[in-house]
Amino acid sequence: MKRLLYTCLLIVSCFGVAAEAAVAAKTQSPVLTRGNVKVIEATENIRFLSQEIAKSYLLLFAAPDHESLVDHLKKSLVDLNANLHAIATTTNDNDTRDILDFLAYSKDQIAEILNERPDAEKAALMLDYSETLLEGADSIASAHAYPFTKEEHMLIIAKKMSFLLERMMKYYIALHVGFDNTTNDEQMQKAIEKFNVHLATIETYRYPSAIDAVKKELEKGWKIDRHFLHDSKIIFLPELMLLSTGDLEEMIRKIRLYHNQNL
Repeated sequence: MKRLLYTCLLIVSCFGVAAEAAVAAKTQSPVLTRGNVKVIEATENIRFLSQEIAKSYLLLFAAPDHESLVDHLKKSLVDLNANLHAIATTTNDNDTRDILDFLAYSKDQIAEILNERPDAEKAALMLDYSETLLEGADSIASAHAYPFTKEEHMLIIAKKMSFLLERMMKYYIALHVGFDNTTNDEQMQKAIEKFNVHLATIETYRYPSAIDAVKKELEKGWKIDRHFLHDSKIIFLPELMLLSTGDLEEMIRKIRLYHNQNL
């Protein structure tokens, strides 16, 4: 626990430097480079994985003998490492490299946790590490920000929606496996609100008929899921919600693919 506290203090210091760099960057003319694009893509993947890993571990905590969850978590760690490596081999920014060191440490700690039987303390640590990974990815993205084209903006919106689905499900599960507190509930509600905002942006975009049909299914499915998320204290349907949000994610993936092809 002392190692985690020490690491968090160093991360806060590092994030402060990154934030100052981001503010300074706003006073300069942003220059678009392939490196910036690659870094932004990797940070979006890390944001998603940060929530997906914690969600999966909470499910494992509730069902410790679920071997397929362990395999899934290990694969997610491989994906996380690949995205950290992609940033490391692309950026020349010293602050970004410092943050990457701490994110790599968090990744290694997660790997150690997966080698042990799940318990409440480790589940709490996984929730903490998920936020560390998220904050690190956000800081790196800020340092490499550039003006998006319309299609890039829509692609990022869709990626953020995938991230938010994982985030709200992380807290949905957390609230029912021993982490029922006001903060977690508030974070889930904030994720729902942000998803609503991004969906409104998707709704205003004029898609071809095939993708427009996907968009309408997404709107319909989300209306149902949103109802159960808001009423999660009354009725808890983890298996159903995992299947349903998985369907929503597949719809969002199709929208992401459309915008990616238009870049």
